[in-house]
Amino acid sequence: MPKAYVFTRYGGPDTEAFVDVDRPRPGPGQILIAVRAAGVNPVDWKLRTGFRRPGESGEPVFPLVFGSEASGVVEEVGEGVTGFAAGDEVFGNTAAGGYAQYALLPAEVAAHKPAAVPFTDAATLPVAAATAYDGLRQLDLPTGATVLVTGAGGGVGAAALQIARSFGLRVLGVASEGKKDFVESLGAVHVPSGPGWSERVRAAAPDGADGVYDLVGGEALREAAGLAADRAKLITAGAPGPDVEALGGARVRRARTAAVLDAVAELVVRGALDPHVTQTFPLERAAEALRTVEDGHARGKVVIEVAA
Repeated sequence: MPKAYVFTRYGGPDTEAFVDVDRPRPGPGQILIAVRAAGVNPVDWKLRTGFRRPGESGEPVFPLVFGSEASGVVEEVGEGVTGFAAGDEVFGNTAAGGYAQYALLPAEVAAHKPAAVPFTDAATLPVAAATAYDGLRQLDLPTGATVLVTGAGGGVGAAALQIARSFGLRVLGVASEGKKDFVESLGAVHVPSGPGWSERVRAAAPDGADGVYDLVGGEALREAAGLAADRAKLITAGAPGPDVEALGGARVRRARTAAVLDAVAELVVRGALDPHVTQTFPLERAAEALRTVEDGHARGKVVIEVAA
């Protein structure tokens, strides 16, 4: 039987396990893929602890398969699906987890993988890169404007720096001193995080930032709000809606469309976006991959590869 890496209840790593599962059957509007790669993201372990995405409701049915994004080869399509056929190489958001040999993707948030993009890179695009893209489109800054990105050394941050540069923006990236070279390699001005970081931003941008993309939340969001020339251009993917709305800003509005996936994949093809996959693990080492992200030791993107 196919294997999947799951959590059996809310809690810590002790809730995780490999289990045998039935091969999924695609429902209306879904496609079934043989997974070739699955991206590993902080939201994966956060969901295991009981975190709910905004708007989610209902009671979970355990076990739940880890993973929010995957790439692979179409095995079967569900009723009403057009534009996809068995054998197509695709990537997208998962309907019920991606750390598995097979996964279901909603066709509306799946896209054809360009031949020039490896499965490992494609598997990182639906969460981090698409979130970065959606946020920058929401800010809608003109060419030459300055955007400040907090949490610039993470997966979404690294994508945001590159996509912002491709939009013709000047980018300030707040990240630890240890990520200075990484942030600068992506075309951004590095601002060391830690006490006094906002003053360092003011020194680099005396008139403030035309837009602020926060990926940290908490005190960092509150401090970043004071750097926004216009609070309507303050957005966050790192804090709940009420927190940023109280400051005059908004949460990132996720489009979750195939068009966005096509757009970020095209940026990869053009060389404007490098997903920076720095570590890969086979499916049988999924726990190790997840710990790398959960412990905060990951630099760049971590991906689980699934043998054909």
